[in-house]
Amino acid sequence: MAGYISFLENRVMPVAGRIAEQKHLQAIRDGIILTMPLLIIGSLFLIIGFIPIPGYSDFMSGIFGDKWLTKLLYPVNATFDIMALIVSFGVAYRLAEKYKVDPLSAGAISVASFLLATPYTTMFTPEGAGAAVEVGGVIPVALMGSKGLFVAMILAILSTEIYRKIIQKKIVITMPEGVPPAVSRSFVALIPAAVVLLVVWLLRILIENTSFQSIHNIVADLLVGPLNTLGGSLFGAIIAVLLVHVLWSLGLHGAAIVEGVLGPIWLSLMDQNRAIFQASAGAELPNIVTKQFFDMWVYAGGSGATLALVLLMMFRARSEQMKNIGRLSMGPGLFNINEPVIFGMPIVMNPLLIIPFIVAPIVLVVISYAAMTLGWVAKPSGVAVPWTTPPIISGYLATGGKISGSVLQLVNFVIALLIYYPFFRLWDKQKLAEEKASSASDKAASL
Repeated sequence: MAGYISFLENRVMPVAGRIAEQKHLQAIRDGIILTMPLLIIGSLFLIIGFIPIPGYSDFMSGIFGDKWLTKLLYPVNATFDIMALIVSFGVAYRLAEKYKVDPLSAGAISVASFLLATPYTTMFTPEGAGAAVEVGGVIPVALMGSKGLFVAMILAILSTEIYRKIIQKKIVITMPEGVPPAVSRSFVALIPAAVVLLVVWLLRILIENTSFQSIHNIVADLLVGPLNTLGGSLFGAIIAVLLVHVLWSLGLHGAAIVEGVLGPIWLSLMDQNRAIFQASAGAELPNIVTKQFFDMWVYAGGSGATLALVLLMMFRARSEQMKNIGRLSMGPGLFNINEPVIFGMPIVMNPLLIIPFIVAPIVLVVISYAAMTLGWVAKPSGVAVPWTTPPIISGYLATGGKISGSVLQLVNFVIALLIYYPFFRLWDKQKLAEEKASSASDKAASL
């Protein structure tokens, strides 16, 4: 075990630390977070539209008319269908902040470059026609949402790198003193913006002369498809969970690091489910592994499924230290915040507790994936349930109102409890012995 800890400290931790500090991954993570409030708001309307109560649809139709659902889902379309646009701005903004150049200009240039790279065409089937025809002059909604997510991120990074290099080399138009700062900044951005848009325009012209036709097709064929296959598989989920918890064991925020890489994939898979669920609440959903899969069924109480450990500390601990940590951790743990446990128990760099901390979530991934594959439990519906939503409630909401989601959470909680129990007993016994030894020493000193 000492050799294992030494390997983690000397080999894994330096690499993980450099990844955690990588500017582009941080910008992608923070840029995607910008979309989350909008997706949660849109999800609330999605939940209201598909409440699983017999007669609910007829009741709403009687009050608001036959088109009540279409109108109710307007906010869903207005939030999910601009995901790529928001990410385009957010990633560029955060990356420019790290380079200490004007982030607002970088965000605006990124959005413009994303729109420039996107063909303004869509397929439309006129009434009575036998086949769809291509219509020009419209922004395709599909590419503004999750389908355009990777293109938005790539162009956000490309445009911001070009922008900041030109700014840092001072190839800009400077205005005389006395000109309002907002006007001055707009002229500073003029040359970098022109260069960015010229590069993206030439790139689009070049790609249009190939069989791919657009950068969206290149990314979809060469990048998104393989990544979705890997990231949405059981193997990919296990590897992701393993990395998250090994990094946490070193004291690094494993979820933030791994989601910086895999977050866009899980977000895209989530939106695929959302679109099908929105079209027909009873339709078969294609994806099991989404962000909600981990947040709702693997991370009860936070990374490591530590809510089970917190309850053990509260009701089965004999040492005062464990009892106190359990009481302090219960409130945050119900909302899936577990830093008090990870750093207070501690789990970080603890050879004994690292074992269940890593094993429990991997076991829960396998059980949850199998239950959904076999049809025993409903798949995540694509509703963006906040990760802080307490268990039982979150499982019900994440499956579009299916009680099976809550039942699986209960089953997973019991399994995590059983995995943690023997390790908890050993650690609690050790702490109790330390407290007794300390108490005996204090008594001897007082005599």
